[in-house]
Amino acid sequence: MAFVHPLARGAKVWTAKRGDDSEQRILVIVTTVALDSRQKGYKKSLVEKLSRAAREHLAESKDAEAFVLINRLRDWNPGRTRSSSEPGG
Repeated sequence: MAFVHPLARGAKVWTAKRGDDSEQRILVIVTTVALDSRQKGYKKSLVEKLSRAAREHLAESKDAEAFVLINRLRDWNPGRTRSSSEPGG
């Protein structure tokens, strides 16, 4: 069953490899909703609605074990650099 939601621009189940070489199926949801609270136009309620719908979908479909919300690549801010205080920085 495909994930469909008005705030989602697309969704697909991908297989990710864990550190122990086992695999996990992840529902990747692409959205135009601002996901970072520091972004202009961020609305926590919209992120919560989309997250709740994703959790409900996973509970009903069993297509994946987890989900992740991401923005479209063209919506990423290319001028912002990661600081050393951020994860992965």
